[in-house]
Amino acid sequence: MILYILRRLVSVAVTFIVVSLIIFFMMHAIPGGPFDANDMPVSEAVRAKLMAQLGLDQPLHVQYFRYMWGVLHFDFGVPYQSPGETVVQLLSRAWVPSLVLGGLGVVIGAPLGILLGMAAALNCNSWIDYLASTLATLGLTIPVFVSSMLLILVFAVWLQWLPASGWGKPERWILPITAYALIPLATYARYTRSAMLDTLNRPFVTVLRAKGLSERRIVFEHVLRNSAIPLVTVFLPMFIGTATGSIFVEAMFRVPGLGAYFVSSIENRDYPLEMALMLMITFMYCIAYLLSDIVYALINPRIRVGGGQ
Repeated sequence: MILYILRRLVSVAVTFIVVSLIIFFMMHAIPGGPFDANDMPVSEAVRAKLMAQLGLDQPLHVQYFRYMWGVLHFDFGVPYQSPGETVVQLLSRAWVPSLVLGGLGVVIGAPLGILLGMAAALNCNSWIDYLASTLATLGLTIPVFVSSMLLILVFAVWLQWLPASGWGKPERWILPITAYALIPLATYARYTRSAMLDTLNRPFVTVLRAKGLSERRIVFEHVLRNSAIPLVTVFLPMFIGTATGSIFVEAMFRVPGLGAYFVSSIENRDYPLEMALMLMITFMYCIAYLLSDIVYALINPRIRVGGGQ
């Protein structure tokens, strides 16, 4: 297991370097720059001074190695759109809304999706199954910006129960958390139903029933545990995806989270912030998949990592 973790950490490092190279040179391959005349009308002398001050007049490979050397020392530079603070300070401030709203969305949506999938699997081909499958399909097929607009229209405009947007007061969190929760709810309902139906039809379940075990013990002690592997697969990547900010949800509800800064960093050619966001998300996804593989082995002893059986 230790050797396997070490190999995965090496693959994480390689992935990190490859992604950093792709993103860095892709950013600079796009024509234009942060101080173009259209976006920031400054004189040529001022523009040259700014470029020299930020090191943008150096060859690309020099800029890349300077930036990555700073990353190794946890220095991601200074964002062009907010020069009064570092990238780390900006991300620390902007991550709070994304982490709170996205994290609560997954924490609420995932258990509800599991319950919905369990109800569908245990009542297969009944109206409960059809209703749960329809809700899950709608949740997966309707784009999140459409569901966000529906939530605003119904609860903020028609019923006037909740504020439509903003950040700060807890009542402003309800609609964006609901929009976030619809994604894991639908995903987990589909995965749970499929995995439980597959497990319920295995011979060992028939043997357990023949031995006289109650249906509750069979479901919660044996079926659910054997169905948990695909659920573990999607949980951490989904949590990372939502906790790092959804561009659409944060734009619809005007949440000042990471998603908004991700868009503005691309529009304003804010290279340090854009690189920091991409590297942070890449690193977190790599760690999430590594943890998922480790949890695999803990849940199911038949799974061995590192070339075993």
